[in-house]
Amino acid sequence: MVELALPKNSVVKTGKTYAKPAGAKRVKAFKIYRYEPEEGKNPRIDTFHVDLDDCGPMVLDALIKIKSETDSTLTFRRSCREGICGSCSMNIDGENTLACTKAITDVSGSVTVYPLPHMGVIKDLVVDFTQFWAQYESIEPWLQTYTNNPAKERLQSVEDRDQLDGLYECILCACCSTACPSYWWNSDKYLGPAVLLQAYRWIADSRDEATADRLDDLEDPFKLYRCHTIMNCTNTCPKGLNPAKAIAEIKKLIVERQL
Repeated sequence: MVELALPKNSVVKTGKTYAKPAGAKRVKAFKIYRYEPEEGKNPRIDTFHVDLDDCGPMVLDALIKIKSETDSTLTFRRSCREGICGSCSMNIDGENTLACTKAITDVSGSVTVYPLPHMGVIKDLVVDFTQFWAQYESIEPWLQTYTNNPAKERLQSVEDRDQLDGLYECILCACCSTACPSYWWNSDKYLGPAVLLQAYRWIADSRDEATADRLDDLEDPFKLYRCHTIMNCTNTCPKGLNPAKAIAEIKKLIVERQL
């Protein structure tokens, strides 16, 4: 029987517990992953206590409050606070989601906050998106045409435009890709659900004229066919999108053009 063990320096240890705010009646514990590679120490879990009567409703509000009032070294990404930019994607209560749209009251008991799984950690809750962005760039996510430019613009029918619904809304937060076991195992070759959904967004666009080239590029045993329809991507998407369906549509188009 195979026995697997983590390297000693990767084992997450118990960190510091901060005192509860004095006089607070509604207190929530936040157990947050902390890691500073330059220190050469193991990652740890620090426990913070937040007065919910003096905090906004979302997990991101609590993180900002902790950073502002308790520990200024706590590091995470955030920007729009409206579920639009995807910057604050992280693993909260065991689920990949956006901290700005995850309500504190949705979590029973203490709130556990980890960085997105499988990604290299730069510091605390900030992960390295270098490979993810390189994969996104590889699908050439822009409109490609070969015919002469029209006088004003390339028009779409209402029906053709409707084909992009459920695709263009992706904010590239990587929640789906980092929840996918196939991406964990083959992320150096498999593009992952987020990038494949983006690829289909351009394949499905009636104005794009590079469909054949796009399908040629994706017809690969690793880039596309590592998807085993586990559905973690669809279950975790904070925008309610269905990357698994987009991947299935790409596979369908590849088969249909061979008939």
